[in-house]
Amino acid sequence: MSRTLSAPVTVSFDYTRSVGPVIGRFLAGLRDGTFVGARTSDGRVVIPPPEFDPATHAATTDFVTLAPTGTVTSWTWVSEPVAGQPFDRPFAFALVTLDGATAPMLHAVDVASPEEMSTGMRVSARWAAERTGAVTDFVFEPEVPTGTSQVVEPAETPTEPVTEPVTGIVTPTSLDYTYAASPEESAFFRGLAEGRILGQRCPACRKVYVPPRPACPTDGVPTEEEVELSDTGTVTTFCIVNVPFLGQKIKPPYVSAYVLLDGADIAIQHLILEIPVEEIRMGLRVRAVWKPREEWGTTIENISHFAPTGEPDAEYATYQHHL
Repeated sequence: MSRTLSAPVTVSFDYTRSVGPVIGRFLAGLRDGTFVGARTSDGRVVIPPPEFDPATHAATTDFVTLAPTGTVTSWTWVSEPVAGQPFDRPFAFALVTLDGATAPMLHAVDVASPEEMSTGMRVSARWAAERTGAVTDFVFEPEVPTGTSQVVEPAETPTEPVTEPVTGIVTPTSLDYTYAASPEESAFFRGLAEGRILGQRCPACRKVYVPPRPACPTDGVPTEEEVELSDTGTVTTFCIVNVPFLGQKIKPPYVSAYVLLDGADIAIQHLILEIPVEEIRMGLRVRAVWKPREEWGTTIENISHFAPTGEPDAEYATYQHHL
């Protein structure tokens, strides 16, 4: 059996941001099935429009409507798409200069093979059936040949202001990685699968760390002595959570606290339940409430939460150096 444990971890959240009047206008154009660019002071037409002119730094005011067709100036093939990309099948990313623009924009091109892609090829936008004002409202695809070529000049007049600008966007963000525990942490997690809480003691300062660390952060020496700790402890500091958020498993208000287990020199963070939040305090004595054994794994979630033991509060002097 391997000494170390590893597990896949996904950290995800929805990132919400305001976009301002310029990008908001561009996104509103996508929602309405049009491309909105801007003319800069040096005569260039760029898309997406910059909020400020790169030469004069003046606010962008000269907006133009661009054609939904353009030319590929360069491209790369995506043979193995990952989560969050425009397609779950191979496709191309390309720099496309829209007709009427003088600078390219980066976007996806829906083709079946790299043989269908080439620099200089013509593409056109394929709009989504339902659009929300996001860059996912369209993709490019090869333009159907008409037998004639046409060069579209930049629009000479500003576009009409949109009536309902997009003011904000929500972008799902996700990070997938594999967490590899150290041998000491692996022993800690295996102990949890047996209903035990294990720490490591520094041979120099004699401090006990839980979860254990390969080396003492104070003395820099390996923590070689394994110590089994009690599942009772003392609340040192805590936070009352009143604000709901996506993925929250417990209805607010509830308390997340640092619990200094008896015999440990560093506190662990966990939930405090079975007590009104207004009664939780520093020094409160608590005990781990374990989930049913059939639900145990190599995880700290084997402990559902901590609850009051009914003992008198711990004296401040017993935990003041562990805050």
